[in-house]
Amino acid sequence: MKHIFKNYRSSLVLLTAILIGGIAGVIWGPKTAIVQPLGDLFLNLMFMIIVPLVFFSITSAIASMNEMARLGKILGSILLVFLGTALISAVIGFLGTIVINPLENTDTTAIQELMKDGDPEAAVEEVTILGQLVKTFTVSDFSELFSKSNMLQLIVFSIIFGLSAALAGEKAKPVTAFLSAGTAVMMKMVKIIMYYAPIGLGCYFAAIIGQLGPQILEGYARAFALYLVLSLIYYFGFFTLYAFIAGGKEGVKIYWKNVLPPSVTAVATCSSAASIPVNLEYVRKMGVPKDIAETVIPLGANLHKDGSVFGGVLKIVFLFTLFGKEMTSMTSILSILGVSFLVGAVMGAIPGGGMIGEMLILTVFGFPIEALPIIAVISTIIDAPATLLNSTGNTVSAMMVTRLVEGKDWLKKTLKTEKKLA
Repeated sequence: MKHIFKNYRSSLVLLTAILIGGIAGVIWGPKTAIVQPLGDLFLNLMFMIIVPLVFFSITSAIASMNEMARLGKILGSILLVFLGTALISAVIGFLGTIVINPLENTDTTAIQELMKDGDPEAAVEEVTILGQLVKTFTVSDFSELFSKSNMLQLIVFSIIFGLSAALAGEKAKPVTAFLSAGTAVMMKMVKIIMYYAPIGLGCYFAAIIGQLGPQILEGYARAFALYLVLSLIYYFGFFTLYAFIAGGKEGVKIYWKNVLPPSVTAVATCSSAASIPVNLEYVRKMGVPKDIAETVIPLGANLHKDGSVFGGVLKIVFLFTLFGKEMTSMTSILSILGVSFLVGAVMGAIPGGGMIGEMLILTVFGFPIEALPIIAVISTIIDAPATLLNSTGNTVSAMMVTRLVEGKDWLKKTLKTEKKLA
């Protein structure tokens, strides 16, 4: 019993803090905004270290690889897993909206009024798919890489930098050693900051619940309920299936043994970026090799977002229904799946992110800019479960990538090694 408590002590403390914060938010409502600075302090501390943590972890993992064939196999496996799970998410999300239309029997008058409150200046710039892709993967100035708003661009730079160091071989050994040391230092910083996590997360959650509660009403209630049902099915059903594919019955056991802390962090922070340190720690406990973990997790925080794909489908169908657009033809179905798939790749890995994806939806389908507040509300109410799927899905994806790279017996080898070391 003591052993079990020791293993789950940190998780139980976090859950207790979150529960207390949630109760406080329900009881005192908007008044809990007074403690939000304490929650923001935790998030700011995490965001302060995200940029160097991502840079050092990715570049170190890639630069330290002596076998370029292994790097290519890892990246190829990541691409296969990310695309496969995202496609499954898009199909499931669309089928869910067919069964339960978010706006069925809902008075849309109040939602239409929201459009009048939208700020047309919020997106004056016209967005094209190719233009958006350029902005999604690159920045126009090196200094812009040091912003958490440009995480995906930083990852692209880090991959190229790490690859260049690996190709340079012996000449780059001092750089490789520096990157490895930098990763170790950053992880120690994460450990120090996490001591404040129960207070920070509890206060943040209290403030969010206090402000969010009144918004989950009327026309949005059905959308939220649908998303929650899909999230639960995907979280418990498909993540278990993915873990089984990765490592059989032992894979399922080791996954669910270690997935609680990453899940709690994701729900509490509503941030895939803030969850990176915790995911890196626990995905290693799932038996994933260091180089695979430090490549999959940071990349996944920006490129692999099954929850955002669900959200993209929900938002598109919501707008299609509201504006009376036909969505049963094969062309409409494929376009909905395709755009929601793309939205899952461009959503920002920060709390409340997603403006780029929402603008992409409006532009591609020709909806008025004034409709932005409609899907902005949806983004807000699904933020927590979406982040849960986005972030936690990266851990089981890391297991599947390991299965592809290391072979079907990878977990048995890991468990044998751990027994020898014990």
